Amino acid sequence: MKLLALLFRDNRLPLLGILLLSVGSALLSVAVIAYVNNRLIAGSTDLGQALLGFLGLLVLLLICATAAQLSLHGLSHRFVYRLRRSLVKRVMDTDIERLEQIGGARILASLSTDIRNITIAFVGLPEMLYGLSLTVAAFAYLAWLSPALFITTLLWLGVTFVVGWLLVSRVHRHIQRMREAEDRLYGNYQDVIDGRKELALNRDRAHRLYQEEFDDNANAYKREIIRADMYHGLSGNWANIMVLGLIGLVFFLAGGLGWASASVAATYALTMLFLRTPMVAAVGTLPHLITAQVSLDKLEALALSPHQADFPPLAKLPPDWQTLTLDGLNYRYPAEEGEGFDVGPLHLQLQRGEVVFIIGGNGSGKSTMARLLTGLYRPHSGRILLDDQLIDADHWVAYRQLFASVFTDFHLFSRLLGPAGEEADAEETRDWLARLHLDRKVRVAAGRLLDTRLSQGQRKRLALLLGLLEHRDVLLLDEWAADQDPLFRRLFYRELLPALKAAGKTVVAITHDDHYFDQADRILRMDNGQLLELNAEQRRQASSDSLLLI
Repeated sequence: MKLLALLFRDNRLPLLGILLLSVGSALLSVAVIAYVNNRLIAGSTDLGQALLGFLGLLVLLLICATAAQLSLHGLSHRFVYRLRRSLVKRVMDTDIERLEQIGGARILASLSTDIRNITIAFVGLPEMLYGLSLTVAAFAYLAWLSPALFITTLLWLGVTFVVGWLLVSRVHRHIQRMREAEDRLYGNYQDVIDGRKELALNRDRAHRLYQEEFDDNANAYKREIIRADMYHGLSGNWANIMVLGLIGLVFFLAGGLGWASASVAATYALTMLFLRTPMVAAVGTLPHLITAQVSLDKLEALALSPHQADFPPLAKLPPDWQTLTLDGLNYRYPAEEGEGFDVGPLHLQLQRGEVVFIIGGNGSGKSTMARLLTGLYRPHSGRILLDDQLIDADHWVAYRQLFASVFTDFHLFSRLLGPAGEEADAEETRDWLARLHLDRKVRVAAGRLLDTRLSQGQRKRLALLLGLLEHRDVLLLDEWAADQDPLFRRLFYRELLPALKAAGKTVVAITHDDHYFDQADRILRMDNGQLLELNAEQRRQASSDSLLLI
C-alpha cells in the first residue's frame, strides 16, 4: 500500500525497530498461551513458581507491546506533521495559475479532510501491525500443535479472507465516491460563505443552492458513507462469525473424528478466541487505510510543485535598476469551446520612480497584464528584462519580490512586516495610519492589526499600508481608489502619489479616475489584449470619455 511505502521510504531503521518490537510482542503473546496450556491447564508441581513465571511473561508482554505501539504512534504522527508541512509549502511554491485551476475548495479539502484521513489511518496502524504479527506467530504455534487442523484452519480462513476482500473492495469504491462528493461539498461551503451577501438578498438563489446543489451533494455523501459503513460492518461481522465457527469446527474434527486430543482442541479454541479481537481490529482498520489511500491519490492529483524543504536564497537582481522592460510578452487563456483569449504581445518600459496609469474596458486584459508584470503569471512567450538582466526561471521568485500590490481580490493579513520580512517599524506604522486616516479606527499591538472589520475602502487602505511598510520598488494598485470616498480619493492622487514618486517608488495603477490623469507620467490603454501608450491628444480624449470604458 502507498501509505506504508511512504512511511517506510523515509523511516526504514525506526520501522525496522518497531517491526522487531511488534514481532517480539506477538511471540510473547503466543508464549503466554503456550505457558497457560503447558503449565497452568496441564497442572504444575509448583503452582507458585508457575504463577510467578506467568506474571513475568505478562510484564514483558506489556513492556514490549507498549513500546511498539508508542513508537509507531510517535513515528506516524511525525510523518503526518511532515506531510502537512510539505503540503502547505508546496501550495505556497505552486504558481498562482495552477492554484486557480485547482480551485480553493479542492485545496481546502486536501488540507483538512485528506490530512485528517491519513492521520486516522496512522492511529489504527499499530493495531493492524500487532494483529498481523500476532496472527502469524499464533498460526506457527497452531501448525506445530496439529498440522491437520492447521490446514483445515487455513482453508477456512482462506474462504473468510476472499469473502471479506470482496466486501472491503466495495468499501473502497464507495469511499472514492464519498470523497468526490466531499470536494463538491467544499465548493458549496465556499459559495455559502463568500456569497453570503448575495444569498441574503436573493432567497430564490439561496433556495436553489440549498435544495438542488448542497442537498444533492450532502445526500450523495450520506449515501456513499452509509454503504461504505454497511460493507465495513459486514466484513467485520463476517470475520467474527467465521472465527467462532472455526472453533466449533475444530472441536468437531478433534472430538468427533479424532484428529487431535481434547487438550489440543482446547488450545486451538483458546488461541482462536485470543486472536479474535486483534483480527477483527485489524479488519476494522482497513476502511481507514483505504480512505487514506484515496486521500493520498487526491493529494497527488493536485499536481502541486515539488516539495522544497526551505525557502532558498533569492537570486541576485540589480539593486538600483532603472528600467523594467516587457519585451513581447504573450499569454493565452485556453477555451473549452471556441477560441481562447490572447493577451499580448506586450511591449513596455517602466522607468524607476515614474507613475503609470493603465486604463481599459472590462475584459480588455488589464488584470492579466498586471499579473504578467508582477510575475504572478508566467508568459508563454517573450521576455522580461531588469536593465540588461534577463529574468529567467532562476530569477523568477526574486523578481516577484520587487512588487507590492493591492489587487481587487486582495487578502488582508493582520501581521505587519517591514523590509526583508523584518518586523515593521512602529513609528512608521503610526505615521502611515495617520496619513491614511485610520489612526482612530485601527489598533495595532505586537505588530498586528487588531481591527479589520471595516469598510472595503478602509480595508484597501490597510492593504496599501502593508505594501508601503515592505518598501518594495514597485507598487501595483488594481482599481484601488474605486472604493474610496471622494475626499480621500483626492488626498490619494494629490498628496500620497506625489509623495511616493518623490520617494523614488514606481507606481502602476489601474484606474478610471479621469479627473486625476494629470498625476500620471504616462497613461497606457489595454484594448482587446493589446497595450498602447496614449499621446497628449489621446490623454485629453481619455479624460473626457474614460467613464465609457468602465
